[in-house]
Order: sequence, then C-alpha cells, then structure tokens
Amino acid sequence: MPASYAYLGPEGTFTEVALRTLPEAATRELIPMVSVPATLDAVRSGEVEAAFVPIENSVEGGITTTLDELVAGSPLMIYREVLLSITFALLVRPGTKLSEIKTVTAHPAAQSQIRNWMKVNLPDVVWESSASNADGARLVQEGRYDAAFAGEFAAARYGLEALETGIHDAENAQTRFVLVGRPARPAAPTGADKTSVVIWQRDDHPGGLRDLLDEFAVRGVNLMLLQSRPTGQGIGNYCFAIDAEGHISDRKVAEALMGLRRICLKVRYLGSYPRADIGVEDVRAPLPGTSDEEFVTASDWVARCQDGRF
Repeated sequence: MPASYAYLGPEGTFTEVALRTLPEAATRELIPMVSVPATLDAVRSGEVEAAFVPIENSVEGGITTTLDELVAGSPLMIYREVLLSITFALLVRPGTKLSEIKTVTAHPAAQSQIRNWMKVNLPDVVWESSASNADGARLVQEGRYDAAFAGEFAAARYGLEALETGIHDAENAQTRFVLVGRPARPAAPTGADKTSVVIWQRDDHPGGLRDLLDEFAVRGVNLMLLQSRPTGQGIGNYCFAIDAEGHISDRKVAEALMGLRRICLKVRYLGSYPRADIGVEDVRAPLPGTSDEEFVTASDWVARCQDGRF
C-alpha cells in the first residue's frame, strides 16, 4: 500500500485538522478528496493506505453518508477514532459586512450546529450546502457565495477573513472522526475500546429489535450508539449500526457477536479500536458475572460437567 491517507477535503477542513492530531499522519502523504464516498473508495481500490472521515457529531448524531458507505460495498474496518471540538467562523471576502451577506454555504452537518445563530444574525440569508466546510470557503473565494461557515483556520488558506468567530448553538459540540482501512486483524485491546457492527434482522416481528439488544444486555455489554439506516429494499426495511463498549477479544463482546450471528440475517463487523473519549483508568468495572475471568470460570464448569467432574 502507498504510505498515504485520504481525507475529506479540500485543505482546511475540520477533518484535516483532526487527522493531523494522529502521530502517524506526520509520516504519511495526506490526500484531500472531494467526498466521503470518494475518500473510502480510495481505500477499496488500493490507491491509499487508509481514509479519514467524519462519522458522528454530538448535535445531529451519525453522519449518514459515512454510515451508508460503510454499510454498502466491499467491507472496510475502523482502526482509530478522534474527537474534535467544533466551533465555526463566518468567513467572507475582505471588506464584506454582515449586512451585505445574502448567500451562505457550508457542509450540511454544519447547519444543525449554527441554525439558531443564523436565525438571530442572518435571518434572511439563503443557505446552500457544499461538499465540505473548506469547499464552501473556496466557493466564497471564487465569488460563488457571500460567506461560508468553516473553521477559523481556513481563512488564511482561502484568502478570507473571519467576520465572526466562536459560532455554535450547543456548548462543547464535538465531531467524531474515524481512520478506516481494509479488513485485517484488529489491534490488541487497550482496556478502553469500542466495537462497531452493522446488523440486519432475519425478519420483521414483534420484539425483533429487543431480541438483538438482548444479546448485548444479558452479557453486560453497554451500547454507545444505536442508529437505524434504510436498506434501500422498501419502506420499513432497516439495518442497525451499533457501537458497543469493549473489544472483540473480550469474552462478553465475542459471545454477543456470536449470538447476533446466529439470529441475524447478516452481521458486518466494522472493527474494534481504542476509545477517544476516555482512558483505561476511566473504564467502569464490569457488572458482576461479566468479567473475562467469570466467563472462563463458567466455561470450565460446563466442561467439567460434560466430563462428569462436577
């Protein structure tokens, strides 16, 4: 594989800023791409070693474009995640006044994070979405729009100035980004890990979702994300993206996945990787009966019973 990472571009996106927080990014060629699908397809084709894309934000939830691309197509695997605090700046061509702004652009995910600010400060402005926040800044530079919501750091890159800074509707808003590569053996567990899967029900029946969740609950596996996505095969036909605490090498997580594999039409494993929100010292103690040691003890007891040694 080439020693390069693709990311949602162009230069000056929050994605690029988050990617550069990874130590290994300093040793890779970083290649901006025009969209999330193009970024992930660069991995599938072997053009790059890995891709870095947004997958969730704390205001709107999952980034549906990324989730749908991971659900469809040839399998990919998440290796790392990064959390980045997000605030926006209103970028304009030098000399532009707030009263002169008639059109504004940004990535669709940004709109939910600055909607109330716009109602107060730019109530009559026309919004149009762009491929990314940095791409919106580029379009302002070219004269296509009067202003763009983007990171303040993008202003210098595109010859703009920040008319307003620190723009956000929700305090402490964050976006989660993931480093995605081709399937391989997961990294060793750290003790503070997350496992991501997508599951498809075998059929639609009362309590069907509860049956899926029970595979985690009865083993003491906590869920961090549950999001339904349409399969494209008719109204009401959904698959479910799930993030669970723990690593696939943990006995309770492995058994939960085995249970899902038995009762589901399909399960797509998206990886086990270190959590970015907490460290090992912050991981809560497992519920009674759900530690690896207790799973091993129970398994040994069953083996002794089978041998008549109970």
